[in-house]
Formats: sequence, structure tokens, C-alpha cells
Amino acid sequence: MEKGMVAMNEWIEKSKTYLWLPFTQMKDYEQHPLVIESGDGIFLTDVNGKTYYDGYSSLWLNVHGHRKKEIDDAIRGQLERIAHSTLLGAANIPAIALAEKLIEWTPSHLTRVFYSDSGAEAVEIALKIAFQYWRNIGENKKQKFVTLTNGYHGDTVGAISVGAIDIFHTVYEPLMFTSYKAPFPLVYRHPSNDPNVVRDEALGALEALFAEHHEEIAAMIVEGMIQGAGGMHVMPKGYLKGVEQLCRQYNILFIVDEVATGFGRTGKRFAIEHEDVQPDIMTVAKGITGGYLPIAATLTTEAIYEAFYGDYTEFKTFFHGHSYTGNQLGCAAALANLEIFERERLIEQVEEKVVFVAEQLASFTQLDHVGDVRQLGMMCGIELVRDRHTHEPYPWMERMGYKTTLKMREKGMLTRPLGDVIVFMPPLASTFEQLEAMIHIMRDSIIETTEKRG
Repeated sequence: MEKGMVAMNEWIEKSKTYLWLPFTQMKDYEQHPLVIESGDGIFLTDVNGKTYYDGYSSLWLNVHGHRKKEIDDAIRGQLERIAHSTLLGAANIPAIALAEKLIEWTPSHLTRVFYSDSGAEAVEIALKIAFQYWRNIGENKKQKFVTLTNGYHGDTVGAISVGAIDIFHTVYEPLMFTSYKAPFPLVYRHPSNDPNVVRDEALGALEALFAEHHEEIAAMIVEGMIQGAGGMHVMPKGYLKGVEQLCRQYNILFIVDEVATGFGRTGKRFAIEHEDVQPDIMTVAKGITGGYLPIAATLTTEAIYEAFYGDYTEFKTFFHGHSYTGNQLGCAAALANLEIFERERLIEQVEEKVVFVAEQLASFTQLDHVGDVRQLGMMCGIELVRDRHTHEPYPWMERMGYKTTLKMREKGMLTRPLGDVIVFMPPLASTFEQLEAMIHIMRDSIIETTEKRG
């Protein structure tokens, strides 16, 4: 035990000495360090031997739990053939097979798959494809993009240029290109509290923007049905379909970012299925490999693909690529992941779990300092406020969400807050008993943290 304690302290000290963690103030980490050693099912274990529920799917990635045998075996099997070869000018078997499977899984009008390594890269590719598409067909004026307020699409320069979360993006403004910001249909705190009113106002503002600037707009990009990093805000019914219709009306490409929402997270294969939306370009990542390896993809229509097809001398080639694009190990993991979805009928299981989670979360709205509970499928956000009747928020410097997640960690569950919004996004394979246990930890932690402070 003593030797184990020494080893544990050594890894923690090394993490403080050598690592720079993403989206983390390292001064906070030094006060509350955590080093994960292993995982099994929906549990993570740290170097001290303490086990935690993976309440955020290891940042919205994990689907079937850790150490899923079928995915482990698929990766081992691929290792016996080849780990990686370039996709620049030479295809490989897993990449071909996965592309075919993705086309089968996604809306019928999407026919081409361009691989990358992360959600942000998939978005960068979508933006560059949209920009070059118009040039390739002779529409050189269409260079601008439209995004939604409070939107998030990743952290590369193009992705932040179509993002709109001040705390993440403002510091990099000199690096960013300018995009138009349309209002997100945010129901919470709207004077009417009426989803239909909020939807129609937002669509009206978007149409006004399109009417004035459509000749210079290349594309609009939105997250699928729910804003993730922006606070788990769900679009009112009919809004996403309305955006699609306006894009068609004004000849603007429609990009849907399904990086966080795809592969069952919202109770459908993809969030666009909730409203039968047909994007021109769609980005996917995160759950594509079940949370195992970094694979992402940008899917397009055949019409967009054909705009890049021609003789080399026409300069229509899409000059973009990554060293590990279409990596065989990642594609093998993704294929095994999708096979598990189909064999275990996971989407049908998720639909039942969604109802159960909603029932369990219903009591949260009666807590003194819970202002709103938002849910789409297995993507949930619980907003903490000083006063739930007036919606008065806590002062940001109190960091109530962060303190609550630390309390949850004490009690054996990991997640990360979005400001004062507690994220609950467990692996889809979580059992009803595990979901109930995690929700109880969340509830108790919220009560203990907020009621002590008032």
C-alpha cells in the first residue's frame, strides 16, 4: 500500500511538472489533481485506486464503456495487418469499408466521406469545402459564413471564427475571420417562455440576415438540435427545419455539426433525424469509434464532390489532408463500434433510457438553485442559479458549477461543467441502475454545494 501511494504521488507530481492540460487552468489542477490509470465498463479508476462513474463519457466520446471486447479485438486484428498508411493518393480497406458504412448510416443524399482526426478538423474541412465549392462553380462573391450566437465548433482558427462563446474566443479575435452571427433560439430567460415565439423570432432574424447578405454567404453552420459547449441549449421544435428551408430559399450551403450529437447521443443515429433535415455537409467525430481512437469525417453531397472533380489543370483539387487521415486502426474501431450499435439495437435501448433519465431529472426543477433542466436524448444540462424564480445567475467568479463537480468527484462521479451548467452525458451503455446512481450523486452534490452557500 505504501509503495502504491508513492507511485500515485509520483504520477501526480509528474503531471503537474510536465503536462499542460486542455481547457484547464493549471493552477486549479494543481489544487485538485486527478490521474486516471484504467477503465472498465462505465467506470474510471485513478492511480490511487478510487473508482468513478464516467458521467461525461470521457468528454462525450465513450459509447459502450471502456474495454469493450469487440472493439479491442478489432484493433488487435487490424494491428496484425497494418497500423497506418497514408490516404493521400492511396486508399486502404478499413477506410473504404467505414466510408461505405457511414454513407449507409447517414441521410441518403450524403455520398462522399473526407476523413480527419478531430471534430474541429472536420469543421475546418467543411468550411474550406464550402468556400471552394462556390469558387469552383464560378460564384466568387460567396465567401462569408453564418453561425449562431453561443455556438461552438472546435478550437482551430476556422472553427473559432464560426464560434461565438466569448470566454473561449474573444482573446483570439485578431486571428479570426469575420462571420455573421444569427440569434440562437434560447427559450430559457426569454420574456415569453414560449418555444414557438422564440423559434419564430430567431427564424425571422435569420431570414432578414439572409435577405440582405445572401449573395456573399457561402454557408451556414449549426450544431445538431442542441448547443453542447454553449450550455446544452435545445432548439425549439421546427427551428432546425426552418433553417434548412431558408438555406435552400437563399441558395446557401447548410452545414450541420454532429460532432457531439451523432451516434445515438440524442436518441437518434444523428440529431438531424429529429426533424428530417438534409444538410449539404455534415461533420462527425467523438462517438464514431466508440470513444477509442481519433477519427472524424466530413460528409458531402455528390453535387459538392462533383464541383471538385476535373482535370488537374482546372485547379479544382481540394488541397487538404492530415498525416493520419483514414488511419486503419481508427477505422477498424469505428466499424466494430457501428456493428455493436446494430447488433445490440443500441438506439432502441437509448430511447428507453432517455425517458427514464427525464423522469429521474424531473425532481431537479424543484431544487432551490436549479434554474433549468435541459435534455435531448442522453445529452443533459442542469443550470445552477442563485434564484430559480427570477433566473438570477450566480456571479461567475463563484464558480458554482465547478465546485459542484468537485463535490461529485468526491462522491465517485466525474464530469465537467459549462460555467454553471452541470453536464450529464453518460455512456450509452449505462444500465438503468447506473443512470439512477449517477443522477443521485448529481442531485446530492447540487444540494450540498448550493444550499451551503444560498
